Amino acid sequence: MASNVLTWINKRSLRLLLVLIFSSVCLIQSSCVTTASYDQYVYKESTSLKVDALKLMDKAEKPYGTQEKEIEKLTDQLDKLYEYEVHRKKNQLRIQMWNLLRNPEKNLLGGFLSRWKKEGQLNLSFISEAKIIVGKAFDQLAELESGKLTPKELQQ
Repeated sequence: MASNVLTWINKRSLRLLLVLIFSSVCLIQSSCVTTASYDQYVYKESTSLKVDALKLMDKAEKPYGTQEKEIEKLTDQLDKLYEYEVHRKKNQLRIQMWNLLRNPEKNLLGGFLSRWKKEGQLNLSFISEAKIIVGKAFDQLAELESGKLTPKELQQ
């Protein structure tokens, strides 16, 4: 009788332990955001686009019309990299980041270019502040790609 009780307790403990382990694994997996694996091309293009974007932003003191070809060239490059990113698996977070960066209604690169076009030219203090914000956004994209920044760290 005593051995039956011990067997029942051990089976119950084992079941409880397995339920706890399974629950923990499910919780951990659901809290982790999976992202696409490292891609050297995306990292290289992202860092290159950052340099090009910041150089172009410096020219916003000049009339928009005098820089239209450069603006179009940059937006074409952004569109090409975005399209490449869209077709990578497990890449929703990066796609959302690119959408924010490119969106003309937000306060990143797309919004900067939209404001430049609307106002004709921008003042130096605004350009300087905007470059800091846009530069950090590009840095986050590059760091996420390289693995220096995890999706969890990005969401904090």
